[in-house]
Amino acid sequence: MDNDIFKALADPNRRMLLDLLYESDGRTLTDLGTHLDMSRFGVMKHLNLLEEANLITTRKVGREKFHYLNPIPIRQVYDRWVSKYSEPWASELISLKTEMEREVSMEQKPQHINRIVIKSTPEEIWKALTDPNMTSKYWYNGSIHSDWKPGSPFEILNPQGKVQAKGTIIVFEPVRKLMMSWELVSLPETVEEQPSRLTWEIEPHKEYPGVTIVTVIHDEFEQSPNTSSVLKEGLPVVLSGMKTLLETGTLLASD
Repeated sequence: MDNDIFKALADPNRRMLLDLLYESDGRTLTDLGTHLDMSRFGVMKHLNLLEEANLITTRKVGREKFHYLNPIPIRQVYDRWVSKYSEPWASELISLKTEMEREVSMEQKPQHINRIVIKSTPEEIWKALTDPNMTSKYWYNGSIHSDWKPGSPFEILNPQGKVQAKGTIIVFEPVRKLMMSWELVSLPETVEEQPSRLTWEIEPHKEYPGVTIVTVIHDEFEQSPNTSSVLKEGLPVVLSGMKTLLETGTLLASD
């Protein structure tokens, strides 16, 4: 998949589209097209190539289709092809700006979207997401606990049993979709903020058997800006850790 990424990045028009989304994420085809000297069809073709390379994701809201940067592949390219030649990977995270700068009338569009491709089955990914023994290996040492019923609470506990995050299960559709409210209570700057929302979408890859696409959407965080900032940087690490654990059986990073 690295070849698809490098091919997508080779064209200056596609790099410009990524720069535009970096400046302001969640933009329509019409909006992006005003910045390129080409037809609407040409812009659409470039966006399709970026989406095929998993460098952007799209969400449909009403009749509008919004385009978002996907930071996961860029982070992986950096880790593989840049960081090992420049400096060791530490706690610094490549994070891409995904702040909403324009409102959508009538409906609220999704905010932060992260997507990753994992060589694993939906069933294995679902277990990794809901089994406390597995989440503790990639989710900042946090083990998740719930009875997994819609309306039930959940908690993520650190190794000492202290609550790191908590919330309520909103949607529970095994091996396909998990939606939960989210309260980050482990940090002083987030503990008083209102709940936001996390949605996990799991779907088998249409072309590659045994490969699954995992998409995580963080939204409804207008009243929790500090939580938004923490998750914008932290979710790519969580997803990369899940991928590493399922594909290799090892941890992304040790304490």
